[in-house]
Amino acid sequence: MGINLKPAPAPLGILETVLYARDLDAIELFYRRVFGLDPFAAAAGRHIFYRYGPQMLLIFNPDATRIPPADDALPVPPHGAEGEGHVCFRATTVDIAEWRARLDALGVPIEADFEWPRGGRSIYFRDPAGNCLEFAEARIWGLS
Repeated sequence: MGINLKPAPAPLGILETVLYARDLDAIELFYRRVFGLDPFAAAAGRHIFYRYGPQMLLIFNPDATRIPPADDALPVPPHGAEGEGHVCFRATTVDIAEWRARLDALGVPIEADFEWPRGGRSIYFRDPAGNCLEFAEARIWGLS
């Protein structure tokens, strides 16, 4: 016997992207220096949040977010991840060239810079936690 469910509404988009890092001081310095971002919210040793256009980039210390919330705290379930995460920022061809020049000037190593077989360019680099960051043209996914 199957359950008859009406189709679910499509999500409106991605609201948050999450990366994990233990050294949040190094993360704050990097994202301020490279991206020019000021924290939207922070809790020492636990998290730092950035507003990036209409979306949020959340960076959590996995050691702190694995601890279940206190009885008087918001009931956010414990979570965390090990290893290097990935986030890709949408950019135009001109933006990518400007980001490449900025990263070079700041001494941030570029791991890869290439054109995808179906079109569109990507550049890859890392934050201090080893998270893989990318700038790419939306056309790599057939988007405009």
